[in-house]
Amino acid sequence: MKRRNFIQTTVLSAAAVGLFPQFLEAGILLPEPELIGKGSPKLIEKNGYRLHPEASVAFDKLTAAAQKDGIGIQVVSSYRDYAHQNRIWERKYTSYTSNGLSKEASIEKIIEYSTIPGTSRHHWATDLDIIQAGTGVTNNVLDPDKFHGTGPFCKLKAWLDKHAASFGFYEVYTNDYGRKGFNYEPWHFSYAPLSKRYLEAYKKLDIAQILQQEKLLGSEAFTSAFIEKYRTENILDINPKLLS
Repeated sequence: MKRRNFIQTTVLSAAAVGLFPQFLEAGILLPEPELIGKGSPKLIEKNGYRLHPEASVAFDKLTAAAQKDGIGIQVVSSYRDYAHQNRIWERKYTSYTSNGLSKEASIEKIIEYSTIPGTSRHHWATDLDIIQAGTGVTNNVLDPDKFHGTGPFCKLKAWLDKHAASFGFYEVYTNDYGRKGFNYEPWHFSYAPLSKRYLEAYKKLDIAQILQQEKLLGSEAFTSAFIEKYRTENILDINPKLLS
């Protein structure tokens, strides 16, 4: 590299570090915008999903193995940027408050299943929501009852329980006794080799400052106590296999 180009590159890199906190986790540079869904991550887009390249390779192997066992997998959701998560937030918040719930009650209702924008694991392109394909079920597919007993996705659930970990994928919000935060989600899986690194970097962010400066609908109710509880229970009380 020529000296002038080297100097320009060095200056630009230093400027980027000055603009955003950045974290190096196992050789992966993770700037704050990418951790909160406002970056431009490299994504593989195919088969109905958008994932980090490494997660994509692993997921393709998982789906191929499931297919050999006669189980098709359909992706409902994968990478979501900040704007997408905010649309979900605003839709639900407006719906609940319009039906008479207070700000606080509306937020508590939302975070039974949906994250506050900027805190979603889907921002990392390591997580995805999946159901069993070919069942003919199209309504209310993200329903825990559909994954158990005689539910239409019970075969997929049983297969994932047995095989998902061998491909690096783990259920995030388990049905373990005493777990707090988001409700049980048998459809939400995370590629651990990557998401554990993202979580470690994410934990270094000042979540309180980030949430308070975004001015989300209802954010006046984001007290310090609420944010700390949300961080401890919703962000961190997850499957232990996804913690470092």
